[in-house]
Amino acid sequence: MSNVSPSGPPMAAGPLTRAVLEIDEYASGLGWDQPARLFALVDTARLRTQEPGLAAQLGLDDGEAAAPLTPIEQDEIPAGRPLDEFLGTIAWPDAVAGCAMTVERLMLPPSAEASVPEGLDEAGLASWVAAHPDRQEVRMTVAVLRDGARESALRLREKDSPTEVLTGSDLVPGLAEALAATFES
Repeated sequence: MSNVSPSGPPMAAGPLTRAVLEIDEYASGLGWDQPARLFALVDTARLRTQEPGLAAQLGLDDGEAAAPLTPIEQDEIPAGRPLDEFLGTIAWPDAVAGCAMTVERLMLPPSAEASVPEGLDEAGLASWVAAHPDRQEVRMTVAVLRDGARESALRLREKDSPTEVLTGSDLVPGLAEALAATFES
């Protein structure tokens, strides 16, 4: 994955926001109906100094102003394994400044909450949401840094455009907490 492309995040955005938007743009280029993806976030200057070969492979050695954080996609997440269980197995080396994840989910508007049938198990609820006429497909990109900073980007499938991406630090608090826990020893 390369660093920020010419059409990428605005230069005025903070480093973590830029990284989240870069990952969102990368995920968007892969299309929808993708598995969850995990990324390490590394300090670009440190990467250039300590791992020049990897920096060159990522296109970070050309001298142009690179984003302060470089996302590096990790191995594929095992299919069928709950994300929280998988994240509980992660331990990052000190060189990793943060991490990020993209995941697609179905969402319902708050107005639909009152009509959720009672007594559904997790699978039943997932089926009910998938069949609901007001469901929305959303791609969530969530990033956290070791220092506790968080950022998220949400993209609806029906408004799949870079100008329609919602960002904020507390949009997906549960996933942010799970990612932050990967840095706790």
